[in-house]
This record gives sequence, C-alpha cells and structure tokens, in this order.
Amino acid sequence: MTNTPHDIRPFRIEIPQDQLDDLRARLANTRWPDELPGVGWSRGVPVGYLKDLAEYWRTGYDWRAQEAKLNEYPQFRTTVDGQNLHFLHVRSPEPDATPLILLHGWPGGFVDFLDVIGPLSDPRAHGDDPADAFHLVIPSLPGFGFSTPLAGPGMNAARMAGVLMRLMSSLGYERYGVQGYDTGAWVGPELGRQAPDHVLGVHLNALLTFPVGAEGEFDGLTEAEQRVWQDMQNFNDGYLQCNSKRPQTVTYGLHDSPVGQLAWIMEKFRELTDPEDGLPEDSIDRDRMLTDVSLYWLTGTAGSAAQIYYEETSATDWGATADDGQDWSTGERGTVPTGVLVSAHDVTIRPWAERDHNIVHWTELASGGHFLAMEAPGALVDDVRTFFRKSR
Repeated sequence: MTNTPHDIRPFRIEIPQDQLDDLRARLANTRWPDELPGVGWSRGVPVGYLKDLAEYWRTGYDWRAQEAKLNEYPQFRTTVDGQNLHFLHVRSPEPDATPLILLHGWPGGFVDFLDVIGPLSDPRAHGDDPADAFHLVIPSLPGFGFSTPLAGPGMNAARMAGVLMRLMSSLGYERYGVQGYDTGAWVGPELGRQAPDHVLGVHLNALLTFPVGAEGEFDGLTEAEQRVWQDMQNFNDGYLQCNSKRPQTVTYGLHDSPVGQLAWIMEKFRELTDPEDGLPEDSIDRDRMLTDVSLYWLTGTAGSAAQIYYEETSATDWGATADDGQDWSTGERGTVPTGVLVSAHDVTIRPWAERDHNIVHWTELASGGHFLAMEAPGALVDDVRTFFRKSR
C-alpha cells in the first residue's frame, strides 16, 4: 500500500493576510477594457456586470467568514503515489452509514457540495430515514485547490481514479459508493472500472456522452436526443479548446489577474446554470461562487486545474465526429451499477450512456443546470438516496 493512515494529516485553511491584501489591491487597480455597445453576454461577460461583481468581491465579500465556515468541516491532506491530496472526511453519526466519495468538476471544487453534506451524512437530523446515511469523503481533485502541485504530466481521469482508490483504502473503506459530475463524471466510472469489487455503485450527473463512429449509433435517437446532439455541436467550446490545447498559455492571464480569473469562471456559471437567460446569481448564491473563484485565485491553480482537459483531449471537441481521427470511446464498458441524473441543462444522450456504462437507474429533471449540488441540492440528495437504496 502506498500510504497508511499515519500519512493523513489534519488540515485547516489559513490564507495569509498579505495574500488577501494583494487580492484587494489588484482588484482596485484593474485595467478595464472597452466593449462593443449592445452585445450583452453574446461575446463574453459584460464589463458593467463584472465591474459590479469585482467591487463586491473587493469590498463586500468576506473571505474570513467563508474560510471559518469551511474549517467547520474536518479536512485532511495526504500524499498518494506522489500526489498531494486534500479532502473533507465527514463521518455520519449513523454507524452503519454507507461510505460515499463525492467528485467535483471544473470550474468547481469541494465547496460545490456544502449544501448536501448535512442531508447526506445525517438524514435523521433533517427529518429523513437514517438508513440513507453516508460517511462522506470529498476530495479536491488533483490539480485543484489544495491538492497541489500536480505530481507531473499524465494525471488523467484514470490516474486520478487510482489515487482516490488508494485514498479510500487508506481510510479503511472496502466498499463504497461514488457520486460525480462533470470531471467527476469521468473519474467516477474509472474508479468503478479499476475497483469493481470495492465500488458498490456510481451515481453521475452532468455526464457527457459522445458518438464513437459506430454504425447505426444515430438510429433510433428520439427528437429530444437529436436536439441535444445538435446543441452539443453548436456549443461555444472556446474554453474547452483553450484548456485542452494550450493550458499553460491561458494560465498567465488567469494567474496574474483576479478579474481575469473571475470572468473566466463566471462565464461558465452563467452559461451552464438554469435558467440559461438569467444571471448566475439567479441560480447559485453569489458568495458561494466567489468562494469558488477565491479558492482558484488564492491557491494559484488556474493552470493545474486546466491540465485535466489537456490529458483528456478526446472529450473536448464536441462538434467533432469519428472521421476527425479522435477516439471517442471510453474504453471497456463499466460493469458497476450506475445511476444517471439528467438536469434540464445536461447533454446526456441515453443510448450512448448505456453503451459505456451499466446503467440501472435513470432520472430526468424538468429543471436544474450543470451545478446541481448548488442549484438543486434537494433533487441531487433525493436521487442519490434512491439509487443507493438499490445498490447497497
């Protein structure tokens, strides 16, 4: 075994004051660009919106208050296969609770799951069935937040899964569930493939599915699924291309300018939340989003978090086809029971999902966006509970 429980160290977030002072000074001295009149959000984040948000970040947002809230949860750091790893470990008061690892995506982090920790770990306290309780492990994926620096190139979804598999073993969990979205929806199934005797089930939302060039794979798609595929081809994937092709070059602007980092992330919150034509604050608490942005800024991880796109380049060009020479397959079909939760915003096509995963549970929501743990935590909690009742 690569690491033992003795290698796991308690951790508290304690950002030095000079870093917070530097952030405020940089925000105050931002060099603001011009913009074309009347274009709104069509070409990116509007200057007026970002100015207001940056000023609130500088003068209204209280990092110390948010830091204190995060430190209420038990946090740890360890090293697995040379990779530093940060994680929350929230044990349920129910002794027979099911271990569950929660995996975030980009541009998110462990803070995405704060609203589901209580209901999942202590359902009795929330008026629900204690049989649905989970012991929670919530890591910052390698390259994100405090799980830095990256041990080196090649930290793709499969390697991340290997690191997390060893983490769960070192914590003494021999049988556990997995829940993940976005990047976590790539890493989660890999955990199932690598440790099928240990993973009792994988629950996914914001799952991406792709054609692989197989004969007849478009036959039988419903009208709704055909529209999803059309939406995927028309999606503005500029950030995907930048992250996957030249992550180091993009990093310089994001690492040196907090407003650059703010714009880069807020565009995704606006584009991927429900309703699509609303502001990000209509879907997710403003302070929660700024805590997410602050963690990227304060840990300096704009570049390392983007590396997963470079490692998984086959998942970036949504408009491509098999004729473009890319391998769209996810490898061997998973055997672990898998549940999929599809929000109104997701682009998950069921026949392609069933091609790659052993799907035994499928739920479609009439609302909700990409960031369900923050946008609709109750819906996510309900579906996770329902799925794992079948899988225990």
